Amino acid sequence: MDVRLPNLGEGADSGTVVSVAVKEGDSVSAGQTIIELETGKAVAAIPAPVAGKVTRVSAKAGDKLSVGQAILSIDEAGAAAGGGAAPKAEAPKAGAAPKTKAAKPARAAKAPEPEAEGEAEPTDEEESDWDESVAAKAGFPPPAAPSIRRLAQDLGIDLRRIQGSEEGGRIIMADLRDYIARLKAAASRPKTAAAGKAAPAPAEKVDFSKWGSILKKPMTPLRQAISRRMTESRTAIPEVTQFDEADITALNDLRKKHAPAYEKAGTRLTLTSFALKVVASTLKKFPSFNASLDEAANEIILKEYVHLGLAVDTEHGLLVPVIRDADKKSILELSKDVAAFAEKARDRKVSLEEMQGGTFTISNQGGIGGAHFTPVINRPEAAILGLGRGSLKAVVREGKIEPRLMMPIAIAYDHRVIDGGEAARFTVELVKAFENFNEADLKI
Repeated sequence: MDVRLPNLGEGADSGTVVSVAVKEGDSVSAGQTIIELETGKAVAAIPAPVAGKVTRVSAKAGDKLSVGQAILSIDEAGAAAGGGAAPKAEAPKAGAAPKTKAAKPARAAKAPEPEAEGEAEPTDEEESDWDESVAAKAGFPPPAAPSIRRLAQDLGIDLRRIQGSEEGGRIIMADLRDYIARLKAAASRPKTAAAGKAAPAPAEKVDFSKWGSILKKPMTPLRQAISRRMTESRTAIPEVTQFDEADITALNDLRKKHAPAYEKAGTRLTLTSFALKVVASTLKKFPSFNASLDEAANEIILKEYVHLGLAVDTEHGLLVPVIRDADKKSILELSKDVAAFAEKARDRKVSLEEMQGGTFTISNQGGIGGAHFTPVINRPEAAILGLGRGSLKAVVREGKIEPRLMMPIAIAYDHRVIDGGEAARFTVELVKAFENFNEADLKI
């Protein structure tokens, strides 16, 4: 069988081969890594869907592969090459002759790119078994009834772009209709937004070597992904940034007091841990900051979960792993998550799934330095918090000038979802939470 690049998840349809772990003649087991693929901001290990012997390797390091493109061919263990596929294809037809026979001519005429040689579509009754053995392991299109597949094929719709609402991600007719409705809504919108995205014409090519020596450094796939996402966010979102400062003198004293206990527990107590706790509690009071805008349906999606993205600076570029259910975790759990993700990000071991599903992002530059800055919203989120480095300042308190440790904060928000008054109230509440942190939350 030909092993093809499986569905990589939402927003990822291609990647660059980092390394090939097998060669022709090797024996592989099901689940064994065959290649490592850089997909946007993550490096993913692609496993073998079945056990067998590698007969041909079609990909090499540096190749760019798209979903469905061949990686290699495997002679399945215990079966002759291609010999076991024919009976397997005939079996489902006995119980569903009218449906499969009607569909076969259309598939032959309209599908020049076979999904897998010798594989027949399962009947509705066999669908759940097929999901596990084929779709989940080999990355074939998601589970759906044959009638749904035929309709999607006739309409030219890739089912991998549709999120199934049934158990196991199974796609039903309602999901297909909803997807088509969203396409229609997007197509009927005024073209101003689309024109805006494509607006800047390519910059005129300049020969900089005319004025001196230069070095050329190709953009890595990660840098290209960052560039694309930042451009999309800045172009599509009417962004406003709210600035303020938080007095973290007492907070820093608490950190120093409890740091030894956290070190004994195997982690570090940092300002980022406090920030995660503070932000999670504040988002509960201001759900619009934990929302996303569905532009096609003209709906604001208010999420009842709090998954916080944490921007991590690495030598490869900026990565944003997501700490899930941050509102339900203790400071100790959050501290361990921060340390684990920071290490995984530096080693490029954060998976694509671990960087998806965020509801709000925190970018803390305090460890590097600098004060206020304007962070770019991590689309499709509605807001992002930027933290600068705390510094001692002369502050007037109750008529007296005192040295206080002041931390600059910047909250960038999508003005389509959040109004200025709400942003000001959110900022005031956030500052109050930093300045009045409950010590009881630090106890292990």
